[in-house]
Amino acid sequence: MATNGTPRGTTTQSVANGPIIQPHARRPVNGHLAQALRGELANTSSKEAPSTAPPPLRTNSGFNTPVPADDAPPSVKATSAARRELRRKERMFPTVEYWSRVSYFDPKSDYSNFRGFFVLFWVGLAIMVITAMLRNLRTTGNLLSFKQWPTFTQNIWELAAVDLLMCASTGIDMPLHLLYKNSKGWLRWNRLGMLVQSVVQAAWLAFWISWPFVRQWSWTAQVFLTLHTLAMFMKLHSYAFYNGHLSTTLSRLKALDMPIEPTTPMTAPLRYPTPRDYVQDARQEHEDSESPIVSPLMQLRDDLAKEVTSPLGNVTYPDNLTLANFLDYLLCPTLCYELEYPRTPERSYLELFYKTLAVFGCIFLMIVTSEEFIIPVLDDSRIRLARTRNWIDGSLIFAETVSRLLFPFMVTFLLVFLVIFEYVLGAFAEITRFADRQFYSDWWNSLDWLEFSREWNIPVHNFFRRHVYSASRGVKLSRPASTAITFFISAVAHELVMGCITRKFRGYGFILMMMQIPFVAIQRLPWVRKQELLNNVMFWIFMIMGLSLLCALYVLV
Repeated sequence: MATNGTPRGTTTQSVANGPIIQPHARRPVNGHLAQALRGELANTSSKEAPSTAPPPLRTNSGFNTPVPADDAPPSVKATSAARRELRRKERMFPTVEYWSRVSYFDPKSDYSNFRGFFVLFWVGLAIMVITAMLRNLRTTGNLLSFKQWPTFTQNIWELAAVDLLMCASTGIDMPLHLLYKNSKGWLRWNRLGMLVQSVVQAAWLAFWISWPFVRQWSWTAQVFLTLHTLAMFMKLHSYAFYNGHLSTTLSRLKALDMPIEPTTPMTAPLRYPTPRDYVQDARQEHEDSESPIVSPLMQLRDDLAKEVTSPLGNVTYPDNLTLANFLDYLLCPTLCYELEYPRTPERSYLELFYKTLAVFGCIFLMIVTSEEFIIPVLDDSRIRLARTRNWIDGSLIFAETVSRLLFPFMVTFLLVFLVIFEYVLGAFAEITRFADRQFYSDWWNSLDWLEFSREWNIPVHNFFRRHVYSASRGVKLSRPASTAITFFISAVAHELVMGCITRKFRGYGFILMMMQIPFVAIQRLPWVRKQELLNNVMFWIFMIMGLSLLCALYVLV
């Protein structure tokens, strides 16, 4: 404000009715530009005829935005209008624009980047560990107490030696397959070779599974060897049976080079099932629609040649029967053998270091969760159950135990999932440059147990689909029967693992897993299938409750 009571930058003019406040002429924002314009106008006017008339007044459309002349080009007028519109938006309360859009968690939203919740999960686990450390420091004087540490170190050197021998013993597949391939008599694969291989595999599996029981190992060492043995068994089976199929196909292909006889098989080649069958079927239909008509013999020869060649076209059977190929297959994070796998251009050793570090970090978190929230609950419930006098009190204690174990087992379940499918398999994929790293899908959105079994563990699902379900369908079994056989074998394997952990074979896990079949039948009903939210809620309830229920049954009953 000015000292005379008028606003600064204004002058007063007295009239009969009182003073009128008028603004001073504003100083141009760019004085040099204004001087240049005035000089240009003066030079232009000096060249023209002198005129005493004042220059025409020109209006302003904003801050130093002159209104274009009437004969200005349309582009100049459009630019001036746009600037005028933008100047109008510079006001005290900016306009809030509203659109027709949905929230991030809306089912109709296409947004899928929720990585922040993944970070929140690890932050929550860090808070849990810090809280446990402070509590242990106050009560025992130590940051953490690992009561189960002796079980991890017990039998560790014998475990390392036996595990190495077990992996080396899978090499028996190569000489056996060469025997089947080169045989001209009864040991050919499609005669007695398949039976001999099945007997050898059964004996191999029984020997290595029974070894920890005979030696009375700790449950940690026994579970590790059992899981690794099952994985190697599936690898061994896939290698033997796929190469056996290729040896039969190659024999048929070579037979076509000889004169065709009545005994020469002319049936269509057996295509070994792969996880990409639906893509290949569509591609085959497209090729069949465009390919010219050829003779049946040429078509059969072409189909057989494609069957013994890798999908990428770089390896052909029997060029794959080398020690290097077999060792590479053992290290690849897959349970289904192929002649060739897609590879990444190079390894990322930094990524390998991070995944290896994450494996030990997850194991540490699982130990802390078990020591702080699972074992104390089970020990307390075991003591209380020993003091009960009637089944009602025992049932209440059992139900309370299950409820107290819900959250710890949910955390343990997620950590087991991450350590296996994200970090261990990811590390081996980095070592072997294995390019297909989709080891799981969005199983957390599962609507039934069949969908969960497909998406939770893709390597095992591919194995069961290829070597159990498709093999059952190949001998003319119905789809329900093939599905039941697949679930039965999986349930037996899960019961074996639970028996190794608790040293009790009670069948609880087997029964609960086989009960998934009628549940799937109910969930596949049209009306039930439409209730997607309800099905996903029920999936999570049964998943979390089933884990704590199994633990309480095996330990307390």
